[in-house]
Amino acid sequence: MYVPNTRIGAGILSVSGIILGVAGATSHTGTILLAGFAGTLAGTVSMAMGEYVSVSSQHDAEEKVRRVQTKALADDYNNEFNFVQKKYEAQGISPELAQQATREMMNMEPLVTTVRERYGFSLDHELSAKDAALASLISFPIGSVLPMVAISTSALHVRELVTFFAVIVALAITGYTAAYLNGADKRHSAIRNVLAGVFTMLVTYAIGSFFR
Repeated sequence: MYVPNTRIGAGILSVSGIILGVAGATSHTGTILLAGFAGTLAGTVSMAMGEYVSVSSQHDAEEKVRRVQTKALADDYNNEFNFVQKKYEAQGISPELAQQATREMMNMEPLVTTVRERYGFSLDHELSAKDAALASLISFPIGSVLPMVAISTSALHVRELVTFFAVIVALAITGYTAAYLNGADKRHSAIRNVLAGVFTMLVTYAIGSFFR
């Protein structure tokens, strides 16, 4: 399942690392925000294009499998039937029940059934490359807004600290939400996001401080 929260989290993490790295080197707010904006623009475009290329490549591979399997069914239906039946039997189903289940599945959707059993994916669940790119195009900059707002609206002497904790809270929420929507371990996902954020911000700030 595609979850925009993961891309929002990526925007938060990437841009917070950039602006805190620059904040370690300079106290000039305009420079910090310019770096954040540049990071947002670069991250948005690269992530959207990356999603588009990745999903398009996946679609190309799936279309090749579709053609191969369509030909296999036309050339030797019985072989494909037997393959599916043996696959069910290998899972502990009795030969009689496996044959019955195979017959029912193959009568309904032979192509979908054989692709699923041979290649491990379903032809019925395809993500649009354009939709994936658009989701990243929207989600990433949404996430990038938080660290820039936090560092630009906080008092000068505490703005790095405020940004740090704002990002930690936001990453915990996005990690928890993404795991909830995916049915994954929510606590583990939230902690993983937080640890990644802490590491990124500490490292980039420390590196930036060397140039102050």
